[in-house]
Amino acid sequence: MGSLLSATMSKVPKETLYECVNAVLTASAEKKRKFNETVDLQIGLKNYDPQKDKRFSGTVKLKHVPRQKYKVCLLGDQQHCDQAKALGMDCMSADDLKS
Repeated sequence: MGSLLSATMSKVPKETLYECVNAVLTASAEKKRKFNETVDLQIGLKNYDPQKDKRFSGTVKLKHVPRQKYKVCLLGDQQHCDQAKALGMDCMSADDLKS
């Protein structure tokens, strides 16, 4: 079913994302567990060229910080990698991903 959804949906509206997260939070509050529950979101960037394709038009900010010690690696072109390095962030280009 997952491959069917990814083939038919190219964009997920922000409202739908919030509805799903709220449903998970509600279910989590109903039955307490003895561990931290997390939700993973996987995004595939197959055949994506950031110079040609402008598919990403917005961002969604989480209301709660998922982890205190959170590491981020930026995927971008040389200009974005240079900006990330200036800010002290980890980064990788498309060529780095191939090797």
